[in-house]
Amino acid sequence: MTQSTEPGTTWLTRRAHDQLKAELENLKGPVREEIVTRISEARDEGDLKENGGYHAAREEQGKNEGNIRLLEELLLKAVSDDPDDDGVVGVGKVITYKFDGDDDDEAERFLLGARENEDYVDVDVYSPQAPLGEALLGASKGDSVAFEAPTGKTLQVVVLDVAPYTE
Repeated sequence: MTQSTEPGTTWLTRRAHDQLKAELENLKGPVREEIVTRISEARDEGDLKENGGYHAAREEQGKNEGNIRLLEELLLKAVSDDPDDDGVVGVGKVITYKFDGDDDDEAERFLLGARENEDYVDVDVYSPQAPLGEALLGASKGDSVAFEAPTGKTLQVVVLDVAPYTE
């Protein structure tokens, strides 16, 4: 199995991967064609220096091409392998944890993976590069882990459960 803890790789759910791939195809096909048509029609109107429609379409074209490049790069380096059910915190897993001293009923859950998954899952998503995600990598159920919060305060959490994400 490929883990996306390797530099430059990103773990996506299969649903997120499929949706982002469909979005890319839409941007490269119908959206790109519609922008090119608008540029051509605006160019036919004459003087380009004061042609607001032309300049707006060209700006939209630049944004669209930038979005295409971002999605292509993301999908090129994306992995969607099912994680092992080994009880060890890693990408593609749902981690249940609580802050040290809290009751179990105050437990929180999150998926450790790329933020691009957020629109396609029903649980919070934390990046493996986020302070909590990074600190928990490699931990197991029952482990207590300290990490430095963005505020600079050191927090202690206890891992209550680790399970592969299932769609």
